[in-house]
Amino acid sequence: MSSQEELIPTRMPRYEVRNDGAGPYAVFYCEKCDREFRGTPSLGGTIAKEVGRSAVGGLLRNVPIIGSAADRALDDPRYSTKLNQPQLEAAWKQVEDRFHECPTCQMVCCPSDWDAQSGFCSEDSPRRGEIAEAQAEQAAGVIKGIANVFGLGEAVRGVTQAAKAASAGVARCGKCGTMGPAGTKFCPECGGQMVQPQIDACPKCGVDVKGAKFCPECGSKIERAQAPALCPHCGKETKGSKFCPECGTKVGA
Repeated sequence: MSSQEELIPTRMPRYEVRNDGAGPYAVFYCEKCDREFRGTPSLGGTIAKEVGRSAVGGLLRNVPIIGSAADRALDDPRYSTKLNQPQLEAAWKQVEDRFHECPTCQMVCCPSDWDAQSGFCSEDSPRRGEIAEAQAEQAAGVIKGIANVFGLGEAVRGVTQAAKAASAGVARCGKCGTMGPAGTKFCPECGGQMVQPQIDACPKCGVDVKGAKFCPECGSKIERAQAPALCPHCGKETKGSKFCPECGTKVGA
């Protein structure tokens, strides 16, 4: 069996029969995302049936006893929502090459949910991580494109760099936003002061607790000292006084 033959589904996926006035046709659904793939109505067969129905129906209407019964028995094929087995199989042949059957989950899926390189659906593919990463990069590219259209490209890039800096633990220039290795004191671009990454470290094991009250690594309770109250006028520490000991400015309400 060739690799191409292995990709052909061994069964039909979920389907329904519809009719828009030109004859019945089948609609097959991807079992992953419900995307539709439609067959085409058999117009020639519909016209032939219509001619036969008109001829036979006309003759039967001349017989008063069975005329109404013949009308009920002969459905108009233009509005039928039924397909016999050969018609259904013919409709499936029209779209069969667009579907693939995953050897792991046995679901029949469309190209949007199929990894042709590995021969598995996207969810069961051994390249699942690569696919997710590629999809994320594609989505990011779309967002950047939209931002550029509205003149927000620089803002998006700034936010992206800041997020990367927070996750990577790098220093950032407080003046122009340039990134640098942690510990860099001055910006290599403008000479401004570099802001160092702030890590909320556990005093016992050193893990970044990210503001938690207890360390997720060792369970230690994190004691945080309250920030000292500063004078809003001169910045001097007030040490709990109602008036600044440096300039006399009233502190608080």
